[in-house]
Amino acid sequence: MTARGWAAFAAMSVIWGMPYLLIKVAVEDGVPPAFVAWSRLALGAVILLALAAHAGLLATLRGRWRWLALFAAVEMAIPFPLLAAGEQRVSSSVAAIVIATVPLVVALLAMRFDAAERASGMRLVGLLIGLGGVVALVGIDVAGRTDELVGVALIVIVVVCYSIGPLVLKHRLADLDPRAQMGGSLAVATLLLTPAALVAPPGSAPSADAWLALALLGVLCTALAFVVFNVLISEVGPGRALVITYINPVVAVALGVTILGERPGVGAVAGLLLILAGSWLSTDGRLPPGLTWRRAGTPDHRPRGVRAAGRLRR
Repeated sequence: MTARGWAAFAAMSVIWGMPYLLIKVAVEDGVPPAFVAWSRLALGAVILLALAAHAGLLATLRGRWRWLALFAAVEMAIPFPLLAAGEQRVSSSVAAIVIATVPLVVALLAMRFDAAERASGMRLVGLLIGLGGVVALVGIDVAGRTDELVGVALIVIVVVCYSIGPLVLKHRLADLDPRAQMGGSLAVATLLLTPAALVAPPGSAPSADAWLALALLGVLCTALAFVVFNVLISEVGPGRALVITYINPVVAVALGVTILGERPGVGAVAGLLLILAGSWLSTDGRLPPGLTWRRAGTPDHRPRGVRAAGRLRR
């Protein structure tokens, strides 16, 4: 794995561990969830559409708007404001831990939509362990707190949306360049959320910290994130790139503890460990295929077909 690949991996591990902290800062300042989501989407759309236009890629979106709209709805327009609404009621750490269940739900959906997938053996064990993590989090730390239960329920809907989105992307939009695909999706999601943002704008001018959080969400965690993620996939392949899935929630919890002073309870800690272990097992109980590190310039002795698969772009 090259130095460029390691740099992209480290950047993505941090960048996609940050949104929970930034969303919490914004909603705690009184910024409505719909406006938090809309501002993030709008900033990301402007940047990525500009990059796509510069590369002459916008024409590739012609005839694909129906699927872009579906992807934009389930991956952005619905989950983004729900995540912010959930973080009005729970800590950023709890939100990140619940979102960490996405691989579990993806595995469940794959069982339904892919006849070759069956939850058996270690995969079944992984799903049960991950479910145990959710039970530990909710049963120990959240039980009896109605407001927090509502927050967790909202974030569970986000998890389902985040699990459906990749299926749409894989089967209907995977051939598009990521800059055009994500830029178009962000633009559609921005339009979908504009009425909600207009109906519920901030009641007062957000603080400097809130404005900074909104700017970082749009520029760093949305636009730049997808550009860097594309670099990561081109360097190490899609399988290895997804290892960040297991690191992002840990980064998010660490940021919540060190910056916001959050103190995850026993249930949160146990839930995080069980969910990560369950996610790992439910995706076959091993690191993604071909996860071996090598010095830049060292010959790659894997079969040509494997090397080619590793170069596939998202």
